[in-house]
Amino acid sequence: MAYTQRHSSSASGQSPISKSKPKIGVGSIVCKEAEIRGEVIIGSKTVIHPKARILAVGGPIKIGDGNLIEEQTCIINHGDNADGDTIIMEIGNNNFFEVGSHCEAIKVGNNNMFECKSKVGRHVVLGDGCVIGACCELTTNETLPDNTVIYGKDCQRRVQSEQPVAQTLQLDFLTKVLPNYHHLQKSSRN
Repeated sequence: MAYTQRHSSSASGQSPISKSKPKIGVGSIVCKEAEIRGEVIIGSKTVIHPKARILAVGGPIKIGDGNLIEEQTCIINHGDNADGDTIIMEIGNNNFFEVGSHCEAIKVGNNNMFECKSKVGRHVVLGDGCVIGACCELTTNETLPDNTVIYGKDCQRRVQSEQPVAQTLQLDFLTKVLPNYHHLQKSSRN
């Protein structure tokens, strides 16, 4: 797989992932009240609300630029596959994780939308421009083609002609407002 690497443990027997602090890109807003554990790399201009959870418990998580991760969202990488390789979770650019969404997908493309209380399992790979509707659960072993929409109580599917609109205005607004009301984690200089 393109997103695996050999797991190496430290001399003390602990995984180096458990000791890492998040690397935060320039211009990102990450509230201190967000729970971020393990090796997490956050790109530039990403906003992470308080009470969001990003848990790299079994492998690293790389989050691209311009993502919006709202309250009570849980992004989790459980890690190792059957071969003992550590799986790296990769989330692209301009994705929107609404309140209470849950994502375990190892590969998420660009410009996707996870609506409120949606759930995506660890064996799903998302292309670009996909929408997982409110309260929809997708736990199958599949790759969603670009612009796929999952919607309704029966998780019906269709393909939309255009990708969802980027949340640029909302990101700009939150970048100005959140620092007034929340303590922030500092961005990394590297």
